[in-house]
Amino acid sequence: MIIIKSPREIDLMREAGRVVALVFQEVEPLLVPGVTTADIDAAVESIIRREGAIPAEKGYYGYPASVCTSVNEVILHGIPSKKTVLKDGDIISLDLVAKKNGYCADACRTYEVGVCGERAKKMIAIAKECFDNAMSLVIPGVHLGDVCHAIETTAAKHGCTVAREYTGHGIGRDMHEDPYVPCYGVPGTGPILREGMTICIEPMIFEKGNKVRVMKDGWTVVAKDGGLTAHYENTLVVTKDGCEILTKL
Repeated sequence: MIIIKSPREIDLMREAGRVVALVFQEVEPLLVPGVTTADIDAAVESIIRREGAIPAEKGYYGYPASVCTSVNEVILHGIPSKKTVLKDGDIISLDLVAKKNGYCADACRTYEVGVCGERAKKMIAIAKECFDNAMSLVIPGVHLGDVCHAIETTAAKHGCTVAREYTGHGIGRDMHEDPYVPCYGVPGTGPILREGMTICIEPMIFEKGNKVRVMKDGWTVVAKDGGLTAHYENTLVVTKDGCEILTKL
């Protein structure tokens, strides 16, 4: 069931989104060679709690950290570790959820570490372009399939593929609500967007093939062919004449 949010609920989600955006702003300068993903996790949790929110990912189905730190070929759910040390030329995706006053906000960014090559920079830009093109279609009356189709076609234009097994989602009191928001879709199909719907659009982009494997930890998902990956996400609310990004300052 898709839950339409009231103006009060949207305000609460907007505050949770502010916390998420603040985390990105404060953590980005820490993403330098020599830093461990465990260091990043500690910083993320500290900021979220300082702002009166909780890191909703921590303990979710047993997930052990406050943020997913996915490096290079890891498409999502990378677990922070003292053993994972960032190095020059890496790219890292930070995916996090803050819950405040009973409501969640979820977003992801992929960042360069040190001096990156054009190949890595291009992947980050493609993921953002996929998001922007999908978001541009969000308005009441549009089928969700149109929005999702824009992700896949944008990626394909650049010779990239998209995740099939993992999707965006609705969000609100729970981190994951209806509807599913895949990285692919058929125009004219799927739920019709309505004012007050809150969704996470999250392009997950593969440089090459989109076959994946899950590592022994049960969480970390990597591109099977070892190609680079990038991930970009925001929480949106459908408004009467378009949409608003809630995960921003």
